[in-house]
Amino acid sequence: MPDDYPPVISGTRHLEKLKKLGDVALYDSKPLDDSDLIRRIEGADIVVNIRAYCKFTGDVLRGAKTLKMISVWGVGTDHIDQEKCRELGIVITNTPGTATESVAEHTLALMLAAARRIPQIDRSVKEGRWVRGLVTQLHGKTLGVVGTGLIGSQVARLGRGIGMNVIAWTYHPSAERERELGIRFVPLDELLRESDVVSLHLRLTEDSKDLIGWKEFSLMKPTTILINTARADLVDVDALTRALSGGIIAAAGLDVFHKEPPDPDDPLLELENVVLTPHSSGQTPEVLDKGLAMAVENVKKFIEKRSA
Repeated sequence: MPDDYPPVISGTRHLEKLKKLGDVALYDSKPLDDSDLIRRIEGADIVVNIRAYCKFTGDVLRGAKTLKMISVWGVGTDHIDQEKCRELGIVITNTPGTATESVAEHTLALMLAAARRIPQIDRSVKEGRWVRGLVTQLHGKTLGVVGTGLIGSQVARLGRGIGMNVIAWTYHPSAERERELGIRFVPLDELLRESDVVSLHLRLTEDSKDLIGWKEFSLMKPTTILINTARADLVDVDALTRALSGGIIAAAGLDVFHKEPPDPDDPLLELENVVLTPHSSGQTPEVLDKGLAMAVENVKKFIEKRSA
């Protein structure tokens, strides 16, 4: 485990279970660079990958001469060169479905915080100011869900639960999913024009990278709120900053960043109409326990299969 920082698996029963499967080396600091990451995983058959800031590039994978498996804690695998893994015969596993409810709840929390301007109002009250301006009501508004996998689908349900009209866009729409979720699939441009809140729930791929750029922001209402709890690279960060600072959209709620943590001079940190959280939407005891259990079980099954 080259990247248990901040600590997640350290001191848990899941680490003890791993130790029963083989020799374990755990690092509780962030690798300095690719060379440091290669040094940390040298001689390892299996890597349990905790943090996506560890990039398993082609160079890293070529340097890991004995590596046979990467067990990812989490869903995303876009930080791994999957083509090189296939070439080298390295198996990749992840832990889908473990954070669905938590990330969906966090998405709703960001919607409400941005719409109600809760961080700004909280700060003003604590500073002795009693400012009672108008805020945005979400009931009766339109929620546009981009991507209807497990998390996007749960967000759609929560949106309907607070009285929002939910529309969605996905690569593979179906009438059955429309009926199941009580939503309406529309083209992406239509979703961007109609939605009061746009919430992103796609995996990061070559097709989805920079899906939301200046053209897409220009289609949105000036009252639109953008929520991203998926991957930062789904959005062109320069276009996002311009849209927020120029009043092209009203606000944003972000749990993911192009650089984590962001640089102190990142312009997004200066904007009053952005609610920010530190990639923490899945940080609940339930998610940690369930995800770590699955990551360790994936290792166990891999070892058993190789031994059979």
